[in-house]
Amino acid sequence: MSGLKISKASLARLPIYLDCLKSLPHSAGEYTSAAQIASALKLGEIQVRKDLAAVSQGGKPRIGYKTESLINDIESYLGYNKTINAVLVGAGKLGKALLEYSRFSEYGLDIVAAFDISEDNLGSANNGKIIYHLDNFSEICKNCNAQIGIITVPCASAQDVCSLMVESGIKAIWNFASSHLDVPEDVWVQNENMAASVALLSGHLTNNQKIL
Repeated sequence: MSGLKISKASLARLPIYLDCLKSLPHSAGEYTSAAQIASALKLGEIQVRKDLAAVSQGGKPRIGYKTESLINDIESYLGYNKTINAVLVGAGKLGKALLEYSRFSEYGLDIVAAFDISEDNLGSANNGKIIYHLDNFSEICKNCNAQIGIITVPCASAQDVCSLMVESGIKAIWNFASSHLDVPEDVWVQNENMAASVALLSGHLTNNQKIL
């Protein structure tokens, strides 16, 4: 790994490169170049080359990267080779779907517990993981060494939940509530705004043009 700084946008592209590399047919050969990846994904070659250089030193001029080594470098940079514990607040339909999603382990993520305030949602999920009352959040969060917090509560409650997570030592938040969260500078928030995504899709169809 080169140790170069990488932007949030570049970091978000790494899983896309990884999927591309893993989907290459065996006939593609032992090596893969930035140009090949850029062409397959319709991205700029310079940008792809810069992103890869930030996470791997295995590239060779006119040859490219050894495919398996590049896959390992990207997975290592993304933390897929270790497990990060996460906790989820908001055990409604979306929250339970995320809690029960089995493939998070492939990305090094383990949602170890969920929390809610409704008695109807407490107990065991279908995969056996426990949904606790939110009153127990801080204690359980610290005991299980959770580093990521997932918010799937209504917008009106999102900031209170976010603040509770920060107070409990969470440094990275995956926010599914379509509301802005105020956090300290050392806390990273990744927003999944479904309303914004639908707006982009609808805007593209309505205006019959690409959204820049």
